[in-house]
Order: sequence, then structure tokens, then C-alpha cells
Amino acid sequence: MKRNVYLKMKSLAEARAIFAGAFDWSALSRAELVAPAEALGRVTSEPVFARFSSPGHHGAAMDGYAVRAESTFGASEERPLALRLGVDAHPVNTGHPLPEGTDAVIMVEHVQSLAGGRLEIAAAAFPWQHVRRVGEDIVAGELIVPHGHRLAASDLAALLTAGVFRAHVLVRPRVAILATGSELLDWRDAEREPPRPGAIIETNSVLLSCLVREAGGEPVVLERQPDDLGAVRAAIDRAVDGDVAMLLVNAGVSAGSEDFTSHAVSALGEILVHGVKAMPGKPTLLGRVRGKPVVGTPGYPVSAWVCFDQFARPAIERLSGLPESARERLSATAGRRLPSRLGVEEFLRVHLGRVGDKVVALPLKRGAGTITSLTRADGILRIASESEGCEAGASIEVELLRPRSAVEHTLVIVGSHDVTLDLIADRLPRHSPRARVSASNVGSLAGLIALRERRSHLAGTHLLAPETGEYNVPYVERTLPDVPVRLVTLAHRDQGLMLRPGNPKNLGGLGDLARDDVTFVNRQAGSGTRVLLDYHLSRLGIDPEGVNGYEVEEYTHMAVAVQVAAGRADAGLGILAAAKALGLDFVPVCTERYDLCIPEAFLDDPRVMALLEVLSQADFREAVRSLGGYHVEEMGRVQFPR
Repeated sequence: MKRNVYLKMKSLAEARAIFAGAFDWSALSRAELVAPAEALGRVTSEPVFARFSSPGHHGAAMDGYAVRAESTFGASEERPLALRLGVDAHPVNTGHPLPEGTDAVIMVEHVQSLAGGRLEIAAAAFPWQHVRRVGEDIVAGELIVPHGHRLAASDLAALLTAGVFRAHVLVRPRVAILATGSELLDWRDAEREPPRPGAIIETNSVLLSCLVREAGGEPVVLERQPDDLGAVRAAIDRAVDGDVAMLLVNAGVSAGSEDFTSHAVSALGEILVHGVKAMPGKPTLLGRVRGKPVVGTPGYPVSAWVCFDQFARPAIERLSGLPESARERLSATAGRRLPSRLGVEEFLRVHLGRVGDKVVALPLKRGAGTITSLTRADGILRIASESEGCEAGASIEVELLRPRSAVEHTLVIVGSHDVTLDLIADRLPRHSPRARVSASNVGSLAGLIALRERRSHLAGTHLLAPETGEYNVPYVERTLPDVPVRLVTLAHRDQGLMLRPGNPKNLGGLGDLARDDVTFVNRQAGSGTRVLLDYHLSRLGIDPEGVNGYEVEEYTHMAVAVQVAAGRADAGLGILAAAKALGLDFVPVCTERYDLCIPEAFLDDPRVMALLEVLSQADFREAVRSLGGYHVEEMGRVQFPR
């Protein structure tokens, strides 16, 4: 079996045009007759006309008395007019039909009761005063909603009012979803016992099913198939013969030796596009089998999402009779440098938050397999294929994935990573219900620079000044000389070597990093942990170039811990809480102070005030202490200015 090679990749625009033009989408749609109560959000397949007029009679629009207007002429304050109850005036409530011979209603509060069954009025009524006339709202035979109209709640009430008890609407397109892969494990099986090495919990059928529903379709999840050409081909054959409008085949579309989707589709029909200039989502396959659209989505979840968003969602909307939906766009400022690869259009997931007079966009993880980059994203930055990205501070346009209001209530934290920030993100809405946290882990120094350039509300920092042994203050004074700030301690925390369980290399401290048999994983330049490492290596007389793995960088303590736990390194410098979370051994090196640097201009910002309130809570301090390696006695203390 030949491997798939992307020799004829299409641009995203080309691929979309080819796919959209390859089918008569209206011919693939079907209609059905449904009751209005079942038609919310459905699209009419033909115009709908009224059977009844509404109102069907002249009716009172107010509580009062029905009269013949002509009989009240001449009534005034100076010459009130008496009416006989039941003869000249008839009691009516709102909605009641007008008695024969009447054409107006006098409100009850404008009538004076007299003895002997008489009423007195001090103003004349005019014809059709406070009366809803026949057909005032709807006239029998008139158009209620046109063809191609998406029915809202008010439309359904109008249909019933007009006597339309069944309406022709387009069927929600049934979309078959076929997951492929011998390594896939049903989540229900994983619930009973942990996955074996090499097994992957199958999640994309759930992801795609929900996306189909959100787009207005009806998902049909098929039996999962192994990496076998015959099995995949037979499953596709059965699917397109079924009662479905479209088929999504997940995985098996890349260039691996066991990727069979393209071979199966080409054997049963034709491939329209295989490979698009998009990242993630390059392996996308678009095909046609017996007149039905087939979309091959990549196996990585973010790639699958992008493929669905660009091809399957518009297709479902066409089949549903809807125009293609478009996300709201927002102008923003790049919170850091955002490089990108020439030749592909990148879909970069970003956090968004308003800082002063601008919205700042901070990138999330870029990997095609990082589903959390979607769960945490506020928007999508689309970087054009002819661009190499943008510099920090550049003006950009972002497609919103959340309401604009969420952006306005986001607290932007840029700087050093600390797991306590996750606890703050969880607690903050309790003190400010709409507040959210966007944290970008770029290192302590980069966090201070972001403050200087007004790209964040605050920065987390733990920078040790080698010349004085003092934390943070010297760096703040050098980096932010013209920005009044406060340094507020979050916690003191234990830093040390995170080691494989059982410490198989018998490492006793940083001095052992010079050994030839020890592999290290480092933090990025500019991070407080990197500064701390360099300080101690200098004191020990160890040349960083003599440390195996010194050049291998990660951006968080947990990322370092994962590399050690996975056996890719023997040791990494990090906090005790990260080692404890992954069951690693730990050799203490020092206890450091981690501060939050807050510009005074933001101290009265409700989001910052809510954060400071969180730090004052005893239960929050206890939650931090329980992580391991944290000392909270100085939490909330102002360290600068002194």
C-alpha cells in the first residue's frame, strides 16, 4: 500500500470552493411536515400562508365598556353624558368580542357609575377606540414566513395563531461519523481500567457529534473500525448507502503506512481534495461517494475541529438551508511575538483580555493534539499563509469563540508559571462572578516586560538577584523604573531537583548535573527557575555547557515534571508541588519568594481587587499549603514599595 503524499495541496480558499461547488446541496436536502412545537430552529422548505385571520373578530383591547362611538358624541367635562348599562354600554374584558352594534371601548377607569344602572362619561369615544379589529395582526391568505426562513419562537406562535398546525421544514441533515484506528479505546472501557501503553481514548466521535448538533445536524455514530483497508472500505460503503446526507471519517487521512481512508474513498468514489495548506488540519480529505459528500478529518482533535469548522459545518448549514455562519471579529493587540510558518494558514488559539484601552491576545499551546487549547480559547487568530506571524504589540484581528463580554472581564496574568494560579482561576469568580483568568507562562522577566508595555494586568515573578540574594525588587527597579507598582507575595515555595521515582541515578543535588550519565531538562531563558539554576551552577563552578540537556527547554514546572516522569530526562529543576503531582522524588535546593507584580494603575480594577480578596481567604491559603512545598505566612504582604 502506497503512503499518501501531499503533492497537490490546496489553499484553504481553493479547497472550500471545490467542495462547495462539487454538490447540488439543495438536492441533497429533504423536507418533512412537523408541528410548530417541534420546529424551533428549523428552516422552512416552502412559504407558509395564514389559514385564519387574527384576530378573527373585533375584540376589546382594554377592560371597560363597549359602546357605539356615535352615541357618545358631545360628551365633555362640562356636559357629561349618561349611558344605560346593557343598552348603551356593555361590560367587556380585554380580548372579548365586541357586542353587535358597538365599535369602541371606553376604559373602565374613564367611567363613573351612577344609580339606577347608569354610567357617566366625560369624553366622547371615537370609532374603533381600544378595539383590535379583524385581521389587525394576520389576514387569512397572507404570507407568514417565506421559504428558507429559520423559525424562531415567535414564528411558531404566529403559525399557530394563523391556523397553521403543520409546516414543511428541511430535515436536520443526518451526518454519519466513522472513527478509525486500531489503537482507539472506548472511554467506557477506560473507565473500568487505565489504558494500556499505546492505547488512546477515542474522543473525536464525541467531539464531532457535538459539533454536528451545534451546526444543526443529527449525528449518527457508526461502529469504530480498525486500521484495515477492507474494514474501512466496507464501513464507508455501508454508511453512504444509509439514510445519511454526509459522512465524516475520522483519522486515517495522513501519510502513515496504516492510513487507509484516502484509498477507501478513491476506490468507492473520488477524492476532490487531499491536503490543505492549513495548520492544524493539513491532512484533510474531501471526497464524493455515490453523490454524497465525505469529509476525512485528521485524527488529532484540534485538526479535526479545524477541518470540521472549515468544511463540515458550512456543508451542514447548506443542507439545513442556512447561510454560512460567521463569527464576530474583534481587533486586538498581540501580547507577545507570534511566529508562524510560511505557506500554511495557521489557526492559532488565543486568550483575550482587556488591559486599559486595548484587548490583548495571548497564544495558547499550538499542538494539533492539545484539545485544552480549544477549551481555554477565547478566539482564533488566523495567520495568513504568506505571513511569518507578527511581533508583540502588533494589531491583529481575532474571531471570537466566546461572547465579547467575557473578554471585558478577563484578568490577564503574564509571567512565571505557578500551579497556584490555577487555584486563583477557580476561586476568582466567587468574589467577582464574571471574572476569568488568562495566564500566559513566558517567564518572570518577560512578564515584567509585558507590564512595561501594558500588555497585562499583573505578572508573576521569582527572580533572584545574584549580587544581593534578594528576590524580584532589583529586577522591578531595573525593568519598570517609570511604572509605579506593588509587589505582593503570593507564597514562598520549595524549589529542587525533580527526579524519577526511586532516584535511580542516586542524585543528591545540583552538583550531580555535571555527571556524564545524567540528563537534565531545563526551563526557558528569562524564567526565574532558569536564573536560579544559573546562579547555583556558577556558585558550584559548573559550566552550563557541561550539563546534558541544558539546552532542552520547557515553559512550566509541570512540563518539566512530565519529561522526567516519562523518562526523557533524569532530572529537572522545579517546585515540590509539581513533583508531588506526578509522583516524582524531590531533592530540595532552596525556598524562594514568588510575588505578583501589580501596576498601581490597576489596583482599583475589580478583577485585581477580587484577586487580592482571594489571597486574604484562610481556606485559599490552606488549599495552597496542601499542594506541598508552599509556605503562605506572607501571602498578601506588600514587599515593594517598602
